[in-house]
Amino acid sequence: MKREFKFREAVVSDPRFGKYPGSRSVEEMIERGIVVLDKPKGPTSHQVTGWVKDIFSIDRAGHTGTLDPKVTGVLVIGLSKSTKAMPVLSNLDKEYVAVVVLHDEVGEQEVEEVLERFRGKIKQVPPKKSAVKRKERTREVKELELIEKNGKDLLLRINCEAGTYIRKLAHNIGEELGCGAHMKELRRTSVGPFTEEKAVKLQTLKDDYVFFEEGKNENIREDLLPVEVAADSSPCVVVKDTAVEALCNGADLGVGGVSAVEKSIKTGDKVSILSGKGELVAVGESEMDAKEIYGSKTGKAASLINVMMERGTYPKGWS
Repeated sequence: MKREFKFREAVVSDPRFGKYPGSRSVEEMIERGIVVLDKPKGPTSHQVTGWVKDIFSIDRAGHTGTLDPKVTGVLVIGLSKSTKAMPVLSNLDKEYVAVVVLHDEVGEQEVEEVLERFRGKIKQVPPKKSAVKRKERTREVKELELIEKNGKDLLLRINCEAGTYIRKLAHNIGEELGCGAHMKELRRTSVGPFTEEKAVKLQTLKDDYVFFEEGKNENIREDLLPVEVAADSSPCVVVKDTAVEALCNGADLGVGGVSAVEKSIKTGDKVSILSGKGELVAVGESEMDAKEIYGSKTGKAASLINVMMERGTYPKGWS
């Protein structure tokens, strides 16, 4: 998808300060990087995240989009300072492949007719073991495809809004068919733009980092993504060099500090705030839509949620 920006002024950045994300060392990538992991069956998402933290000997790591122990697939993990970028990744759509077992024989045509009822907006009550309040809520199932039917087994592909319970969906499909059903296998194949093709196995991650430490190769670079990939999943604001240090000191973003704003931004959106070099300075919440940010002379463009960049990276823009 092409991204369109409105420019308040030309985007320029002093080469003496900051660093282009693509020029970071491996050590810097670990400080502000993301791993797209292929979670194995068995451990919890929390355990797997802990193992990743141990591999790199870092104090912090955090995942977005918990997977049950029996579920495999894409788990996005932020390393060190990148954990602060997780808010912009938390609401990405998810895609799954599931094996659902019907409790009685049902014709394929009848299955297709029932699946149609679960496409679009659906109501769900979180299961008893859920960490959230058991209150009915609406979620969107954007795609629900019957890939294959083999006897009582259904192979389904589901693309859905974050927070959709697939096990609950399988149960409800069985209820609607009048025969009952349960989920036998589940794999998450993507989280937003992060797909299973790009996911790395835990053992591969460990081996690549060991080989890097031993000076054998830098394959670990292929396992790490810069934290700025978070900006690919959220609308962006580009700021002047003179605004960066104020943001790093906790000041909200005023419209006077904006160089460019993505046209899609709406009030209340979570936004990535970037330097002129494309560095993720902070994650914020837009206080105006794009048109207002572009056209206003004063006012707050965005309030801060988390600051990514260290103080002193850029010089003060005020006296």
